[in-house]
Amino acid sequence: MGTSGVARVTAEPRKPRAAHLGPERRRPLVLDAALEVFLEHGYRGTSMQAVATAAGVTKPVVYECFPNKEALLLALLDREERRLLDAVVAAMPETLSTSDDLGDLVAAGLAAFLTAASEADDAWRIVFAAQHDPKTVIGARVGAARAMLVGRLRDIIHPRLKTMPHADADREAPVLAELVASLAETSARMLVVDRIPWSVSELSRYVAKLLVRD
Repeated sequence: MGTSGVARVTAEPRKPRAAHLGPERRRPLVLDAALEVFLEHGYRGTSMQAVATAAGVTKPVVYECFPNKEALLLALLDREERRLLDAVVAAMPETLSTSDDLGDLVAAGLAAFLTAASEADDAWRIVFAAQHDPKTVIGARVGAARAMLVGRLRDIIHPRLKTMPHADADREAPVLAELVASLAETSARMLVVDRIPWSVSELSRYVAKLLVRD
């Protein structure tokens, strides 16, 4: 039988819908997108909509994963900071023996930190940027982690200083620990952000010589 001039339309088979990803599975993807946005625009310039756009999802999806921008960026900071802290802490000795050369140990600690920063330069940029925005909760979170590392350095350095003639370990250990931490951060910025033509080994030994007297 004819179709009486009516064109027959053959319906195309529907494409199966993509499986829905719950918040737990989406969070790493959202954090990856937040990292891109944060690096480009900083804390104040990052919005939930910008993160959603970068992640290729809607803003409500981002809110399903994180209740607000602060929670999102704290989670991002936790993840990126952990990458640096794990590498640095793992390279730190529990204690120093009296036969250890303090300059060599400072250089080794700096090298561990700078290697971690160089291998995870995006993580370092996040931590560095947050540290210099102390009015935010993000900045306070970085400050607390930094204080922990400085305390760890002080506890490692103090026993070694007590064995050195003319050293006042109680007074000098906190100063040296703070200087090591500050110079490590500055050195990482110069390597990762400024791209100075120094190797990790060269810079670590140079800074250690400036810090530790013979």
